Amino acid sequence: QVQLVESGGGLVQAGGSLRLSCAASGLTFSSCAVGWFRQAPGKERESVGVTRWSDSTNYADSVKGRFTISRDNAKNTVYLQMSSLKPDDTGVYYCAATKPYSYEYNSWGQGTQVTVSS
Repeated sequence: QVQLVESGGGLVQAGGSLRLSCAASGLTFSSCAVGWFRQAPGKERESVGVTRWSDSTNYADSVKGRFTISRDNAKNTVYLQMSSLKPDDTGVYYCAATKPYSYEYNSWGQGTQVTVSS
């Protein structure tokens, strides 16, 4: 059974930084794409970025240059380093994973709240 657990959320002032973690069990991250998503109150969920099995990464325009996704395959964990945070970055952040060498997300974490105060 696949389980993804996010951690690292919290309250931070604008301009600050946070690092989120997504730890997996029942799945080997090194062969999967792992994406980060967020959902703000009253808004639809949006993609923040993704890291693929090839170690390539892509980011939403709104976070480019501020957020970085990395992975530690030995720990089966993917990280989202967030810097220069803005109030608009507030929301629940989720990680999701695909099956090996696939593009469809089929496993999701429970989410972690990130609140950026102005």
